[in-house]
Amino acid sequence: MPVNIPKGAEPRISLMLRLLHDAYASAVDAELTAAGFADLSGGRAKVLPFVPEDGIPVGRLAMLAGVRKQTMAEMVGQLQRDGYLRSGSNPNDARSRLIFLTARGREARPAAMAAGDRVEEHWKELTTPHLVTRLRNDLAKLLDALGRSV
Repeated sequence: MPVNIPKGAEPRISLMLRLLHDAYASAVDAELTAAGFADLSGGRAKVLPFVPEDGIPVGRLAMLAGVRKQTMAEMVGQLQRDGYLRSGSNPNDARSRLIFLTARGREARPAAMAAGDRVEEHWKELTTPHLVTRLRNDLAKLLDALGRSV
């Protein structure tokens, strides 16, 4: 393990989750680069599956993706500059704007979702399908207990 953990001490769960997340994000980025979406990195690809065809407010998008509204606004801004998202008027509330996928965003969404699926399949090959399923179920139970269910 690339960290300094005192002898005999168990690694913190938060550290292990961060290391797994880093490995996941790196693998997804590599998959997206190979698919022609090299500019869709830094975890921004995770935004695309949450954008419905009829648009979504930034605050709702942040809630669904599990990030702060300010963080989502920054990601949306970069995704707009890169051509994956656009904003438009909200027909139900003239004071707010909705976020929509562009043609490039609609093209990238399935690639981003498939990249995540391939990473999880690879983890099953590295360990076992049962272990990955158990990990998912155990994490879901912990999130439920914390009132943060997915």
